[in-house]
Amino acid sequence: MALKVSRRGDVPAFIVMDVMEEAGRLMDAGADVLHLEVGQPSTPAPKGVLEAARKALDDDRIGYTLAAGLPPLRERIAGHYKHWYGVSLDPSRIMVTTGSSGAFQIAFLAAFDVGDRVAMASPGYPAYRNILSALGVEPVLLETEREHRYQPTPELLDAVEGELDGLIIASPSNPTGTMLGEEEMAALTRYCREKGIRLVSDEIYNGIDFGIRSVSALESDDQAIVINSFSKYFCMTGWRLGWMVVPDDLALSMERLAQNFFISPPTLSQFAGMAAFDCEEELQANVARYAQNREVLLNELPAAGLDNLAPADGAFYIYADVSRLTNDSADFCKRMLNETGVAATPGMDFDPARGHRSLRFSFAGSTPDMVEAASRLKGWLKR
Repeated sequence: MALKVSRRGDVPAFIVMDVMEEAGRLMDAGADVLHLEVGQPSTPAPKGVLEAARKALDDDRIGYTLAAGLPPLRERIAGHYKHWYGVSLDPSRIMVTTGSSGAFQIAFLAAFDVGDRVAMASPGYPAYRNILSALGVEPVLLETEREHRYQPTPELLDAVEGELDGLIIASPSNPTGTMLGEEEMAALTRYCREKGIRLVSDEIYNGIDFGIRSVSALESDDQAIVINSFSKYFCMTGWRLGWMVVPDDLALSMERLAQNFFISPPTLSQFAGMAAFDCEEELQANVARYAQNREVLLNELPAAGLDNLAPADGAFYIYADVSRLTNDSADFCKRMLNETGVAATPGMDFDPARGHRSLRFSFAGSTPDMVEAASRLKGWLKR
Protein backbone atom coordinates (compact mmCIF):
# COMPACT_ATOMS: atom_id res chain seq x y z
CA MET A 1 0.00 0.00 0.00
CA ALA A 2 1.44 3.36 -1.05
CA LEU A 3 2.14 5.86 1.72
CA LYS A 4 0.94 9.43 1.65
CA VAL A 5 3.18 11.87 -0.27
CA SER A 6 2.45 15.59 0.04
CA ARG A 7 1.90 17.61 -3.09
CA ARG A 8 3.84 20.48 -1.49
CA GLY A 9 7.10 18.89 -2.62
CA ASP A 10 5.99 18.78 -6.25
CA VAL A 11 7.80 21.94 -7.29
CA PRO A 12 10.25 22.45 -10.17
CA ALA A 13 13.95 21.89 -9.63
CA PHE A 14 16.25 24.85 -9.03
CA ILE A 15 18.04 24.29 -12.34
CA VAL A 16 21.22 26.18 -11.42
CA MET A 17 21.89 23.54 -8.77
CA ASP A 18 21.66 20.85 -11.46
CA VAL A 19 24.13 22.79 -13.62
CA MET A 20 26.50 23.09 -10.64
CA GLU A 21 26.29 19.33 -10.09
CA GLU A 22 27.11 18.58 -13.74
CA ALA A 23 29.96 21.12 -13.70
CA GLY A 24 31.34 19.45 -10.57
CA ARG A 25 31.14 16.03 -12.23
CA LEU A 26 33.14 17.29 -15.21
CA MET A 27 35.73 18.87 -12.92
CA ASP A 28 36.11 15.59 -11.04
CA ALA A 29 36.80 13.97 -14.41
CA GLY A 30 39.56 16.48 -15.10
CA ALA A 31 37.77 19.14 -17.14
CA ASP A 32 38.71 22.82 -16.86
CA VAL A 33 35.38 24.41 -15.93
CA LEU A 34 34.68 28.13 -15.60
CA HIS A 35 31.81 28.78 -13.21
CA LEU A 36 29.54 31.46 -14.64
CA GLU A 37 26.43 29.64 -13.45
CA VAL A 38 26.48 30.10 -9.71
CA GLY A 39 25.37 33.31 -8.00
CA GLN A 40 27.93 33.52 -5.25
CA PRO A 41 31.10 35.58 -4.75
CA SER A 42 34.30 33.71 -5.54
CA THR A 43 36.06 35.48 -2.68
CA PRO A 44 35.88 34.26 0.93
CA ALA A 45 34.27 36.18 3.76
CA PRO A 46 36.15 39.36 4.72
CA LYS A 47 39.17 38.98 7.01
CA GLY A 48 37.40 40.74 9.87
CA VAL A 49 34.53 38.26 9.66
CA LEU A 50 36.89 35.29 9.82
CA GLU A 51 38.71 36.79 12.79
CA ALA A 52 35.43 37.40 14.61
CA ALA A 53 34.38 33.80 14.00
CA ARG A 54 37.65 32.46 15.40
CA LYS A 55 37.30 34.64 18.47
CA ALA A 56 33.72 33.51 19.02
CA LEU A 57 34.79 29.86 18.84
CA ASP A 58 37.37 30.52 21.53
CA ASP A 59 35.25 32.73 23.78
CA ASP A 60 31.62 31.65 23.43
CA ARG A 61 29.83 28.34 23.87
CA ILE A 62 27.84 28.97 20.65
CA GLY A 63 24.45 28.14 22.09
CA TYR A 64 20.99 29.22 21.01
CA THR A 65 20.20 32.91 20.67
CA LEU A 66 16.86 34.70 20.59
CA ALA A 67 14.75 33.66 17.61
CA ALA A 68 15.16 37.16 16.21
CA GLY A 69 18.94 37.06 16.66
CA LEU A 70 21.63 38.58 18.85
CA PRO A 71 20.67 42.11 19.97
CA PRO A 72 24.12 43.58 19.12
CA LEU A 73 23.81 42.25 15.55
CA ARG A 74 20.32 43.70 15.20
CA GLU A 75 21.73 47.05 16.33
CA ARG A 76 24.49 46.86 13.72
CA ILE A 77 21.94 46.08 11.00
CA ALA A 78 19.77 49.02 12.07
CA GLY A 79 22.85 51.22 11.91
CA HIS A 80 23.51 49.97 8.39
CA TYR A 81 20.14 51.37 7.25
CA LYS A 82 20.98 54.76 8.74
CA HIS A 83 24.42 54.75 7.13
CA TRP A 84 23.34 53.61 3.64
CA TYR A 85 19.81 54.91 3.25
CA GLY A 86 19.30 57.56 5.93
CA VAL A 87 16.49 55.43 7.41
CA SER A 88 16.16 55.25 11.19
CA LEU A 89 15.03 51.84 12.46
CA ASP A 90 14.37 50.50 15.93
CA PRO A 91 16.56 47.36 16.23
CA SER A 92 13.48 45.53 17.55
CA ARG A 93 12.15 45.60 13.97
CA ILE A 94 15.13 43.58 12.73
CA MET A 95 14.79 39.78 12.61
CA VAL A 96 17.96 37.83 11.86
CA THR A 97 17.22 34.71 9.80
CA THR A 98 18.79 31.53 8.46
CA GLY A 99 19.77 33.11 5.17
CA SER A 100 17.34 35.05 3.03
CA SER A 101 15.70 31.68 2.24
CA GLY A 102 14.56 31.38 5.86
CA ALA A 103 13.33 34.96 5.69
CA PHE A 104 11.20 34.28 2.61
CA GLN A 105 9.62 31.26 4.26
CA ILE A 106 8.73 33.18 7.43
CA ALA A 107 7.55 36.24 5.52
CA PHE A 108 5.31 34.31 3.14
CA LEU A 109 3.77 32.26 5.95
CA ALA A 110 3.12 35.33 8.10
CA ALA A 111 1.73 37.51 5.31
CA PHE A 112 -0.24 35.16 3.04
CA ASP A 113 -2.87 32.44 3.35
CA VAL A 114 -3.56 29.42 1.15
CA GLY A 115 -5.24 30.64 -2.03
CA ASP A 116 -3.80 34.16 -1.89
CA ARG A 117 -2.23 35.59 -5.05
CA VAL A 118 1.21 37.20 -5.11
CA ALA A 119 2.66 38.98 -8.15
CA MET A 120 6.30 39.06 -9.23
CA ALA A 121 8.31 39.87 -12.33
CA SER A 122 9.19 37.17 -14.84
CA PRO A 123 12.08 36.62 -15.43
CA GLY A 124 12.75 36.43 -11.72
CA TYR A 125 14.27 34.35 -8.93
CA PRO A 126 12.62 30.90 -9.12
CA ALA A 127 12.49 30.27 -5.37
CA TYR A 128 9.84 32.99 -4.95
CA ARG A 129 7.27 31.12 -6.98
CA ASN A 130 8.39 27.67 -5.81
CA ILE A 131 8.19 28.51 -2.09
CA LEU A 132 4.82 30.20 -2.57
CA SER A 133 3.49 27.22 -4.53
CA ALA A 134 4.63 24.82 -1.81
CA LEU A 135 2.70 26.94 0.71
CA GLY A 136 -0.49 26.92 -1.37
CA VAL A 137 -0.13 30.55 -2.51
CA GLU A 138 -0.60 31.34 -6.20
CA PRO A 139 2.35 33.06 -7.94
CA VAL A 140 1.14 35.59 -10.52
CA LEU A 141 3.90 36.12 -13.08
CA LEU A 142 4.19 39.55 -14.71
CA GLU A 143 5.81 38.96 -18.10
CA THR A 144 8.15 41.94 -18.15
CA GLU A 145 10.04 43.15 -21.21
CA ARG A 146 13.08 45.29 -21.83
CA GLU A 147 10.80 48.34 -22.05
CA HIS A 148 9.87 47.70 -18.39
CA ARG A 149 13.53 47.06 -17.55
CA TYR A 150 12.28 43.62 -16.48
CA GLN A 151 10.69 45.17 -13.37
CA PRO A 152 7.05 45.36 -12.22
CA THR A 153 5.20 48.58 -12.97
CA PRO A 154 1.83 49.92 -11.80
CA GLU A 155 0.57 49.49 -15.39
CA LEU A 156 1.50 45.80 -15.44
CA LEU A 157 -0.19 45.33 -12.08
CA ASP A 158 -3.34 47.08 -13.31
CA ALA A 159 -3.50 44.61 -16.19
CA VAL A 160 -3.67 41.59 -13.86
CA GLU A 161 -7.09 39.95 -13.75
CA GLY A 162 -8.45 39.44 -10.25
CA GLU A 163 -7.28 40.66 -6.86
CA LEU A 164 -3.69 40.60 -5.68
CA ASP A 165 -2.64 40.05 -2.07
CA GLY A 166 1.08 40.63 -2.46
CA LEU A 167 3.88 41.87 -4.68
CA ILE A 168 7.52 40.77 -4.60
CA ILE A 169 10.10 43.16 -6.02
CA ALA A 170 13.85 42.64 -6.37
CA SER A 171 16.28 45.45 -7.02
CA PRO A 172 18.94 44.70 -8.15
CA SER A 173 17.21 41.77 -9.80
CA ASN A 174 18.26 38.19 -10.29
CA PRO A 175 18.67 37.26 -13.17
CA THR A 176 18.59 40.54 -15.12
CA GLY A 177 20.55 42.86 -12.83
CA THR A 178 18.10 45.70 -13.44
CA MET A 179 17.23 48.16 -10.68
CA LEU A 180 14.41 50.39 -9.52
CA GLY A 181 15.26 54.05 -9.10
CA GLU A 182 13.83 56.23 -6.35
CA GLU A 183 10.82 57.31 -8.43
CA GLU A 184 10.03 53.79 -9.66
CA MET A 185 10.32 52.36 -6.14
CA ALA A 186 8.12 55.10 -4.72
CA ALA A 187 5.50 54.51 -7.43
CA LEU A 188 5.31 50.79 -6.59
CA THR A 189 5.15 51.32 -2.82
CA ARG A 190 2.42 53.94 -3.28
CA TYR A 191 0.47 51.61 -5.57
CA CYS A 192 0.65 48.79 -3.03
CA ARG A 193 -0.49 51.02 -0.16
CA GLU A 194 -3.46 52.32 -2.16
CA LYS A 195 -4.52 48.83 -3.28
CA GLY A 196 -3.94 47.08 0.05
CA ILE A 197 -1.21 44.86 -1.42
CA ARG A 198 1.49 43.49 0.89
CA LEU A 199 4.92 44.49 -0.47
CA VAL A 200 7.96 42.21 -0.09
CA SER A 201 11.24 43.79 -1.21
CA ASP A 202 14.21 41.49 -1.89
CA GLU A 203 17.31 43.65 -1.43
CA ILE A 204 20.00 40.98 -1.12
CA TYR A 205 22.09 42.47 -3.94
CA ASN A 206 21.99 46.01 -2.56
CA GLY A 207 25.45 47.53 -2.57
CA ILE A 208 26.48 45.71 -5.75
CA ASP A 209 25.61 48.44 -8.22
CA PHE A 210 27.29 50.21 -11.11
CA GLY A 211 26.54 53.90 -11.37
CA ILE A 212 23.00 53.70 -9.95
CA ARG A 213 22.41 53.79 -6.19
CA SER A 214 20.66 50.82 -4.61
CA VAL A 215 17.34 52.01 -3.19
CA SER A 216 15.53 50.42 -0.25
CA ALA A 217 11.75 50.13 -0.17
CA LEU A 218 11.94 51.52 3.37
CA GLU A 219 12.80 54.92 1.94
CA SER A 220 9.23 55.24 0.66
CA ASP A 221 7.30 52.66 2.73
CA ASP A 222 8.12 52.18 6.40
CA GLN A 223 5.97 49.04 6.61
CA ALA A 224 7.31 47.06 3.64
CA ILE A 225 8.73 43.61 4.36
CA VAL A 226 12.40 44.04 3.46
CA ILE A 227 14.66 41.01 3.12
CA ASN A 228 18.43 41.07 2.90
CA SER A 229 21.34 38.72 3.36
CA PHE A 230 25.02 38.47 4.21
CA SER A 231 25.52 36.18 1.21
CA LYS A 232 26.10 38.55 -1.71
CA TYR A 233 27.64 41.95 -0.87
CA PHE A 234 29.16 40.58 2.35
CA CYS A 235 30.49 37.37 0.67
CA MET A 236 29.09 34.99 3.31
CA THR A 237 26.98 32.55 1.26
CA GLY A 238 27.68 29.36 3.23
CA TRP A 239 27.28 31.06 6.59
CA ARG A 240 23.51 31.05 5.98
CA LEU A 241 22.75 34.39 7.57
CA GLY A 242 20.12 36.90 6.50
CA TRP A 243 17.70 39.38 7.99
CA MET A 244 14.29 40.99 7.64
CA VAL A 245 12.91 44.37 8.50
CA VAL A 246 9.57 43.42 10.01
CA PRO A 247 6.31 45.42 9.71
CA ASP A 248 4.63 46.18 13.04
CA ASP A 249 1.54 44.10 12.30
CA LEU A 250 3.56 40.96 11.52
CA ALA A 251 6.19 41.16 14.25
CA LEU A 252 4.60 38.72 16.69
CA SER A 253 3.61 36.09 14.13
CA MET A 254 7.03 36.21 12.47
CA GLU A 255 8.79 35.76 15.79
CA ARG A 256 6.62 32.76 16.70
CA LEU A 257 7.16 31.16 13.31
CA ALA A 258 10.92 31.64 13.65
CA GLN A 259 10.90 30.12 17.12
CA ASN A 260 9.11 26.99 15.93
CA PHE A 261 10.85 26.54 12.58
CA PHE A 262 14.44 27.47 13.35
CA ILE A 263 14.78 28.16 17.13
CA SER A 264 17.47 30.68 16.22
CA PRO A 265 19.75 31.63 13.32
CA PRO A 266 23.28 30.12 13.27
CA THR A 267 25.02 31.60 16.29
CA LEU A 268 28.61 31.49 15.03
CA SER A 269 27.51 33.23 11.83
CA GLN A 270 25.84 35.96 13.88
CA PHE A 271 29.03 36.74 15.81
CA ALA A 272 30.94 36.80 12.56
CA GLY A 273 28.32 38.90 10.79
CA MET A 274 28.67 41.74 13.28
CA ALA A 275 32.19 42.32 11.97
CA ALA A 276 31.04 42.46 8.34
CA PHE A 277 29.92 46.07 8.73
CA ASP A 278 33.51 47.05 9.58
CA CYS A 279 34.90 45.60 6.33
CA GLU A 280 33.55 48.10 3.83
CA GLU A 281 36.92 48.81 2.19
CA GLU A 282 37.48 45.12 1.40
CA LEU A 283 33.89 44.68 0.24
CA GLN A 284 33.98 47.72 -2.04
CA ALA A 285 37.12 46.27 -3.63
CA ASN A 286 35.02 43.22 -4.52
CA VAL A 287 32.40 45.46 -6.12
CA ALA A 288 35.15 47.13 -8.15
CA ARG A 289 36.19 43.69 -9.40
CA TYR A 290 32.59 42.87 -10.33
CA ALA A 291 32.48 46.13 -12.28
CA GLN A 292 35.60 45.12 -14.19
CA ASN A 293 34.14 41.65 -14.88
CA ARG A 294 30.92 43.25 -16.06
CA GLU A 295 32.78 45.42 -18.54
CA VAL A 296 34.65 42.39 -19.89
CA LEU A 297 31.41 40.51 -20.61
CA LEU A 298 29.45 43.51 -21.87
CA ASN A 299 32.25 44.16 -24.36
CA GLU A 300 33.09 40.58 -25.32
CA LEU A 301 29.74 38.76 -25.37
CA PRO A 302 28.42 40.89 -28.26
CA ALA A 303 31.65 40.13 -30.12
CA ALA A 304 30.84 36.44 -29.62
CA GLY A 305 27.37 36.92 -31.09
CA LEU A 306 25.42 37.43 -27.85
CA ASP A 307 24.39 41.03 -28.38
CA ASN A 308 20.89 41.17 -26.90
CA LEU A 309 21.64 41.69 -23.21
CA ALA A 310 19.53 43.01 -20.33
CA PRO A 311 20.79 46.21 -18.68
CA ALA A 312 23.14 45.01 -15.94
CA ASP A 313 22.71 47.87 -13.45
CA GLY A 314 23.58 45.81 -10.37
CA ALA A 315 24.08 42.34 -8.87
CA PHE A 316 26.58 40.18 -10.79
CA TYR A 317 24.52 38.78 -13.65
CA ILE A 318 24.09 39.28 -17.38
CA TYR A 319 20.87 37.94 -18.89
CA ALA A 320 21.28 37.14 -22.56
CA ASP A 321 18.71 36.54 -25.28
CA VAL A 322 19.98 33.56 -27.33
CA SER A 323 16.91 33.13 -29.56
CA ARG A 324 19.01 33.68 -32.72
CA LEU A 325 21.11 30.67 -31.74
CA THR A 326 18.71 28.23 -30.11
CA ASN A 327 15.16 27.60 -29.00
CA ASP A 328 16.32 25.29 -26.19
CA SER A 329 18.45 27.11 -23.63
CA ALA A 330 18.81 24.00 -21.46
CA ASP A 331 20.34 22.01 -24.31
CA PHE A 332 22.41 25.04 -25.36
CA CYS A 333 23.88 25.39 -21.85
CA LYS A 334 24.58 21.66 -21.66
CA ARG A 335 26.44 21.69 -24.99
CA MET A 336 28.30 24.86 -24.03
CA LEU A 337 29.44 23.30 -20.75
CA ASN A 338 30.57 20.04 -22.37
CA GLU A 339 32.24 21.62 -25.40
CA THR A 340 33.79 24.76 -23.87
CA GLY A 341 33.85 24.20 -20.11
CA VAL A 342 31.82 27.40 -19.57
CA ALA A 343 28.93 26.83 -17.16
CA ALA A 344 25.88 29.10 -17.37
CA THR A 345 22.26 28.81 -16.26
CA PRO A 346 19.41 28.31 -18.76
CA GLY A 347 16.67 30.91 -18.62
CA MET A 348 14.03 28.28 -17.87
CA ASP A 349 15.02 28.68 -14.23
CA PHE A 350 13.85 32.29 -14.26
CA ASP A 351 11.08 32.43 -16.85
CA PRO A 352 9.05 29.23 -17.37
CA ALA A 353 7.22 30.62 -20.42
CA ARG A 354 10.05 32.31 -22.33
CA GLY A 355 13.28 31.12 -20.73
CA HIS A 356 13.94 28.57 -23.47
CA ARG A 357 15.50 31.41 -25.44
CA SER A 358 17.66 33.04 -22.77
CA LEU A 359 20.46 32.27 -20.32
CA ARG A 360 22.21 33.87 -17.36
CA PHE A 361 25.91 34.46 -16.88
CA SER A 362 27.28 35.22 -13.40
CA PHE A 363 30.35 37.45 -13.28
CA ALA A 364 31.04 36.94 -9.57
CA GLY A 365 34.27 35.04 -10.32
CA SER A 366 37.75 36.28 -11.13
CA THR A 367 38.49 38.68 -13.97
CA PRO A 368 40.85 36.19 -15.70
CA ASP A 369 38.00 33.66 -15.68
CA MET A 370 35.71 36.18 -17.40
CA VAL A 371 38.33 36.92 -20.06
CA GLU A 372 38.92 33.20 -20.68
CA ALA A 373 35.19 32.43 -20.77
CA ALA A 374 34.61 35.14 -23.38
CA SER A 375 37.49 33.83 -25.46
CA ARG A 376 36.16 30.27 -25.40
CA LEU A 377 32.64 31.38 -26.30
CA LYS A 378 33.82 33.47 -29.24
CA GLY A 379 35.68 30.54 -30.71
CA TRP A 380 32.82 28.09 -30.04
CA LEU A 381 30.07 30.24 -31.47
CA LYS A 382 32.10 31.00 -34.61
CA ARG A 383 32.44 27.26 -35.17
